[in-house]
Amino acid sequence: MGLSIVQGFTKSLAMTVLSEIGDKTFFAAAILAMRHPRRLVLSGCLGALIIMTILSVLVGWAAPNLISRKWTHHITTLLFLGFGFWSLWDAFNEGEAEELAEVEAKLGADMKSNGGSTKENYKDDDNLKKQNRPVLAQFFSPILLKAFSITFFGEWGDKSQLATIGLAADENPLGVVLGGIIGQALCTTAAVIGGKSLATSISERIVALSGGVLFIVFGIQSFLSPIQS
Repeated sequence: MGLSIVQGFTKSLAMTVLSEIGDKTFFAAAILAMRHPRRLVLSGCLGALIIMTILSVLVGWAAPNLISRKWTHHITTLLFLGFGFWSLWDAFNEGEAEELAEVEAKLGADMKSNGGSTKENYKDDDNLKKQNRPVLAQFFSPILLKAFSITFFGEWGDKSQLATIGLAADENPLGVVLGGIIGQALCTTAAVIGGKSLATSISERIVALSGGVLFIVFGIQSFLSPIQS
């Protein structure tokens, strides 16, 4: 039992870190943290990722109870191999910083639609409002809800979510959820603290290559491992 938790934790942590670094939600957190209070951005993004991780693990945990474990094992193997080759394809066929440019364009369009506010105006308004708002009102501030919604819907149906579901179906769910939450916390905190300077220094190609190799290794290991009864 203890070994299975450690194995699920290790796989989930490694997969989450390599999947989330350089992901759209990673860049979104970095850019939002430049325009809004970091505390609110971190709370919103991390809250969405934790909820998404728990939901994904629950789906993966329930899957063997709905269909045979043999089929979930084979599906998980195919998912890992498929995502591995998908990541390698992205690494060799997509230009550097495409994800960052796409997120910047989307958030930039949102800013223009909201009146073209600058970073300084955001900060000043946030600080003034923060002084006059109770703690509960700050917790449900528009900034926190914006960070939450962008992250949650950005992750829905994403490769990392599907991989988490597959991992939870084949590994210990507790280990998977703990590894996923810690991995999400590390990546999101780094994005919020490091901001755009960290985001632009990350090579998306190297991250995609590393993630692709990791997925393929997981797929081969899943293919060679016996099906648990």
